[in-house]
Amino acid sequence: MPRARNQQVSLSDTPYYHCISRCVRRAYLCGEDAVTGQSYEHRRQWVEEQLVLLAEVFAIDVCAYAVMSNHSHVVLHVNQARALGWSIEEVLEKY
Repeated sequence: MPRARNQQVSLSDTPYYHCISRCVRRAYLCGEDAVTGQSYEHRRQWVEEQLVLLAEVFAIDVCAYAVMSNHSHVVLHVNQARALGWSIEEVLEKY
């Protein structure tokens, strides 16, 4: 049963989280589709660039990541001290 994020994340328990995102219906995120022969390898660099960009914008540190052919793994650290140090203007600018 799905749970709301505010029930899943507890920074008092741990600021580290392992997140997984996967493709469905035999879709490919990266690599080469064995059935069609089409290459999706160009997406790997885009995914990596987006991880770096989002880590700069939000108070999240990327500890580790793996971009696989049909899914990705990221280990994230929620940097609460950085987030609490932002002014209202900084939050609005990032938003």
